[in-house]
Amino acid sequence: MSDITELVQRYLTAWNTTDAGARAALVAELFTEEAEYTDPLVSVRGHAGLDATIAAVQAQFAGLEFRLGGAVDANHHIARFTWHLGAPGAEPLVIGFDVAALAADGRIERVYGFLDQVPAGL
Repeated sequence: MSDITELVQRYLTAWNTTDAGARAALVAELFTEEAEYTDPLVSVRGHAGLDATIAAVQAQFAGLEFRLGGAVDANHHIARFTWHLGAPGAEPLVIGFDVAALAADGRIERVYGFLDQVPAGL
């Protein structure tokens, strides 16, 4: 379980990494080449799509950070976890829930995201 928790923490680090080169390196390290990411607002495949999605979220929510909202629950090759997006040290503005499927090599091959709390107008 600790390996999966560490992977999820690194996944959130990728979402918080604003340096384009460092973020691209994290995406390549964490995700398979054909990884899929789907949430209510976007569905993308591959490293370029993931990186572009993360960059767009960072542009929309500049200055905010993702953090783990609780314990990571996992079994076999599936992990589920709640995340918070907000200013450091403040109450979260957005709360979501992701389910990640891992490939045999331990990288993420699919993420299904859900938005549990979103402010009106977003």
